[in-house]
Amino acid sequence: MAENSKLLIDLSVVVPIYNEEQIIPELYERLQHTVSQITPHYELIFVNDGSKDSSLLQLVALSKQAPNVYYINFSRNFGHQIAVTAGLDASRGKAVVIIDGDLQDPPELILDLYKTYQQGFEVVYAKRAERKGESLFKKATAKLFYRAMRALTNINIPLDTGDFRLIDRKVVDYLKLMPEQNKFLRGQIAWLGFRQTQVEFSRDQRKYGKTGYPLSKMFKFAMDGITSFSDQPLLFVSRLGFTISLISFAVILYAIYSHYILHQTITGWTSLIISSMFIGGVQLISVGIIGEYISRINKNVLNRPLYIIENSNLNHEELPQEPYTRHTAVTH
Repeated sequence: MAENSKLLIDLSVVVPIYNEEQIIPELYERLQHTVSQITPHYELIFVNDGSKDSSLLQLVALSKQAPNVYYINFSRNFGHQIAVTAGLDASRGKAVVIIDGDLQDPPELILDLYKTYQQGFEVVYAKRAERKGESLFKKATAKLFYRAMRALTNINIPLDTGDFRLIDRKVVDYLKLMPEQNKFLRGQIAWLGFRQTQVEFSRDQRKYGKTGYPLSKMFKFAMDGITSFSDQPLLFVSRLGFTISLISFAVILYAIYSHYILHQTITGWTSLIISSMFIGGVQLISVGIIGEYISRINKNVLNRPLYIIENSNLNHEELPQEPYTRHTAVTH
């Protein structure tokens, strides 16, 4: 699409979708009702991240009914952060809203986000004052994660916030220049700076289905965030190795002193095995931490496309072009 037509879009809404067939009709109605109160010049971009249900069929049907509804269908599941990235790449709005497709983040809050954005902020994120329907374990681990990220990194990542936010076009353009494979968008947006503020809301419980983020994915997501924005784990490994070396040296000195001065030779199979297992465990942990960083370097060096689009109702000019073709590939 020509550059002048891009300027006609005031607001883009990016929605990653994964197995949300029961939610899509209500999600669309609430999004359409809310965003149309802001501007008639908007677009809704749904990114189907390899759904196994009828989500894609519903998105295709919606796009045929409403001219401002677009869908991007991945060739497989690439993950939530990649799906959001694809939507940002294709967005044309002067401002862009990122919102999950499970209706836990209320679309009606977009009105407040946009009003705050008009006050001169480039980033307006939604902060969770309350998380309904979530277990104590999920709430506790989420709190721990955000506070650990703040302690481990030198960037100010807002506490208790997800990806639900409104960002200015300039923020989107800078995100496109950040080519890392292991995306952690809330950290990248915080790293960019600009004027940022928050709007608090009460997060609803999930209406249908189950979360697409089980504990294993949450752990991987946490590792992506930590390794993308902090070298503290590597410093921890170095300091731990130095500390153990000092302790080992002290034990050696004591053993020599005990043998030659006190004439008491230290013996004990149990202590020997325990110390060997301890050192071995420390070595494995250290190698694992270093391996996480090397794995991320390897993914970036391979330079594979960040995602593959199987089909979409966006035309060639609306899909990302140079210099971002290294991150995307389109098949027909």
